[in-house]
Amino acid sequence: MTTLLFRDDAYLKSCDAKIIGINERGGILLDQTVFYATAGGQPGDKGSLTIDGTVIPIATSVYDEAKNVVHVPAAPVALATGAPVSVALDWENRFRNMRCHSLMHLLCAAVPFPVTGSALTEDGGRIDFDIPEGHIPTKDELAAKINDWISQDHPITTRWIAEEELDANPNLVRTLWVKPPRGSGRIRLVSIGENDSVDLQPCGGTHLKSTGDIGHIIVAKIENKGKMNRRIRLAFAS
Repeated sequence: MTTLLFRDDAYLKSCDAKIIGINERGGILLDQTVFYATAGGQPGDKGSLTIDGTVIPIATSVYDEAKNVVHVPAAPVALATGAPVSVALDWENRFRNMRCHSLMHLLCAAVPFPVTGSALTEDGGRIDFDIPEGHIPTKDELAAKINDWISQDHPITTRWIAEEELDANPNLVRTLWVKPPRGSGRIRLVSIGENDSVDLQPCGGTHLKSTGDIGHIIVAKIENKGKMNRRIRLAFAS
């Protein structure tokens, strides 16, 4: 399997790697990568691979059935297995996704109800919640709570627990339909605030080092999307 360097350091912008395979659609598999593959509502990274001075634009990245990261080239290219490559992210795109994803964790913390869906967007993101009538927050109070956490510049850190520990604490999982990937024996947790004071939940995505880097936000919309769905959209103020 591809070694996922972003799991330990989301701020790595590049790395050296080796091609370990080319799939039937021309997707490129590497022994290690800084690219995050599409999962959990976060888009796959884009960027480039450089081989013998030739730059190959990568349009996106996805997982294959074996959980290897597939780097999808913007145009077909002939490559050889075993070739060394230099891997580089489109850092502006990645950093925006990190801001968006970290912001979604704050939204989860501010709205303590089960999550039924989520997605990151160019200017923020949205989460669908199963919120009972009478408990729907106003846009102003929600924005004030989240912006307060942002201004306090809480640290964002990760740690690992055994799958058995997650089984003993099922309340850590906020999503109704999507569960953390299992099988490796351990689960990655993302913590916000000293001693998990703001939020703690399983997540394999990329995040900022602290909430202050998110920047001021607004609550763009709170929508009724069905019996079990209240969709809350957040956007960066600038």
